[in-house]
Amino acid sequence: MKRGISFVTIMLVAALSLFINQSNAQSKSGISISEARTAIAKSNSIYFKSFVNNDPSAFADRYAEDCIIMVPNAKALKGRKGALDFFNIAYNDLGLRNGKFITTDVYGPGNGYVVEEGLWQSFDKNNKLYDNGKFLVLWKKTNKGWKMFRDSFSSDNKAR
Repeated sequence: MKRGISFVTIMLVAALSLFINQSNAQSKSGISISEARTAIAKSNSIYFKSFVNNDPSAFADRYAEDCIIMVPNAKALKGRKGALDFFNIAYNDLGLRNGKFITTDVYGPGNGYVVEEGLWQSFDKNNKLYDNGKFLVLWKKTNKGWKMFRDSFSSDNKAR
């Protein structure tokens, strides 16, 4: 009985130590996953509203100044100009008018960065599903808040 109590005590102390170390690691790196998750959700809600409102500036503001958008089957788009080019191609050439992100996980490598993993859907002007797929975004904490630093996605469908 005494040995069983000691084992339970050791396990509880070990679990508490892990929890304290995890909390300290997040505060030392300046990253709170819950804070990042909230900021990402807010940014994601604005992302597709920018298509509804034909607002390329609001779209580009989701990205860091030194961002890279890695679109499928094309060269990467860089910086604010790249973000604006991406919006214009999606809006004018593809007819994208709305969409949604489904974040499945957010985790932090530290040092002002977190990774968002999820699924996306995009809709045309008739609110018909245009395309859908998966994504990984590396978010960067900037002096303007959390911004998309690296954006990579792919469709679940055959190329058009």
